[in-house]
Amino acid sequence: MTARISYDEVEVGTELPVRSFPVTRADLVRYAGASGDFNPIHWNEKFAKEVGLPDVIAHGMFTMAEAARVVTDWAGDPGAVAEYGVRFTRPVVVPNDDEGAVIEVGGKVAAKDDERRTVRVDLVVKSAGQKVLGMSRAVVRLA
Repeated sequence: MTARISYDEVEVGTELPVRSFPVTRADLVRYAGASGDFNPIHWNEKFAKEVGLPDVIAHGMFTMAEAARVVTDWAGDPGAVAEYGVRFTRPVVVPNDDEGAVIEVGGKVAAKDDERRTVRVDLVVKSAGQKVLGMSRAVVRLA
């Protein structure tokens, strides 16, 4: 599989489609099983509050992965992502109700490297109206 976006058709300022990802406590349990991260702050409300959190929080890597989906879906090939990094700035609080939380992700091409035929995509990742990931950037190799 190769990137479906052509380097030549992308300009600095090109915006990626904004996506919203719902997160429930059930999603966190499934992620814990897949990742092996069973830290009780991700499933035990009492424990989370005892350590100073407002409630159960999503795994940082879960949040990071959901944000990356915007880039991989846009590029059309997860293998096109050459680099990806974030700073965790605020947790995604996931209430114990039918709605849970929502992670909102938008992105924009911030730079192009003609020699390597890569673009840097800067992401804005929010939940409950607050930025949850900072310096969220991906370098994507395009055809």
